[in-house]
Amino acid sequence: MPFALYVLALAVFAQGTSEFMLSGLIPDIAADMQVSIPAAGALTSAFAAGMVVGAPLMALLSRRWPRRRALLVFLVAFLLVHLVGAVTTSFGVLLATRVVAALANAGFLAVALATATAMVAPDAKGRATSVLLGGTTLACIAGVPAGAVLGQEWGWRAAFWAVAAVSVPAVVALVRSVPAGSAITAGSAGSAGSTGSTGSAGSTGSAGSTGSGAGAAAPDARGELRALRRPQLLVALLLGALVNGATFCTFTYLAPLVTGVTGLGAAGVPVVLALFGLGSFAGVTAGGRLADRRPRPLLAAGGTALLVGWALFALTAGNAVAAVVLVFVQGTLSFAVGSTLIAQVLYAATEAPTLGGGFATAALNVGAAAGPWLGGVALAAGFGYRAPLWGSTLLVAAALALGGAAEAVRVRRRAAGGSTGAPVAAP
Repeated sequence: MPFALYVLALAVFAQGTSEFMLSGLIPDIAADMQVSIPAAGALTSAFAAGMVVGAPLMALLSRRWPRRRALLVFLVAFLLVHLVGAVTTSFGVLLATRVVAALANAGFLAVALATATAMVAPDAKGRATSVLLGGTTLACIAGVPAGAVLGQEWGWRAAFWAVAAVSVPAVVALVRSVPAGSAITAGSAGSAGSTGSTGSAGSTGSAGSTGSGAGAAAPDARGELRALRRPQLLVALLLGALVNGATFCTFTYLAPLVTGVTGLGAAGVPVVLALFGLGSFAGVTAGGRLADRRPRPLLAAGGTALLVGWALFALTAGNAVAAVVLVFVQGTLSFAVGSTLIAQVLYAATEAPTLGGGFATAALNVGAAAGPWLGGVALAAGFGYRAPLWGSTLLVAAALALGGAAEAVRVRRRAAGGSTGAPVAAP
């Protein structure tokens, strides 16, 4: 993998830390800014909303920019708003910085996905995606706990300073390692030819261009949007939202589950969160190795195992050993399946590489917002702390049903001699 890809992952690490670190800083922010805890919680909601809305909008805005310029604009904006957030005494200004940070994060990730896949051979999109998303999983393992420690020792502003500090080397490395290049176009994604199958590494057209995009005619915005209406792409996006929704439906409420049901106590929460993060890193890594070669078997087997795992977790959550094992297993499966689905989106969106990355980012964040909402509704209804686990089970079941139906359509079309680029397999 090119060194520049790891530079992009470093920036994604900083952005992932920023996205998730507020969960441990909300009480301190509320006290310092003299607002209620629910009001401070709006900082998280504002970031999520900015990610969902910003991903396609920022991708559309930057689609004709040279990729390095787009990445630098978004990353520098992200860095600057964290500096503003670290020094402001106004809650309104802090809230605004979270919205702007989310827009910059969404834009960066959308362009980074297109850039990462343009740097590698046409049949290596899964591996490139796994390296990039590895930055997010490392944020869960190291960045978020470190932010919490900084907040406890030196106040919540120290965590904002730290995110800005981590972003500085990423900016410098981007300037030095990412070619100036041209705008992200269909040709620059290494896909001048037609993709015979959304998951077949051997049928993605010519490998003649791995990132220059030189001489490739950029499709207009309407052309990219038309490309995004393909059934296989829409199915992959919806599956990604459902699987990520299942992940965050439980992940958001792991702390009360661990203390209230598993009985590990408050000291066990960081351990369980770290195990989930380690599992997510293992899943992204494993998914990257298989997503390019055997995506359909991975999605079918991984999705089925994910469904069984969430149901088993719900049934055995009172057993500490089972809970600890399943936290790691479910983290692994969730991110292996999720990262493979994102790779499928990028394979299917060869004629709309930047907008494809934008909509993939938006789909992930729709799931990240909808999953916790579903878990919260179940908790408010009085179903107990196991309820989010059953919510995750239902979301994966819905994904399996949708993916199975899509695969049946693909098989029928192939049997009838129609297009083989039909919807992806069940997750």
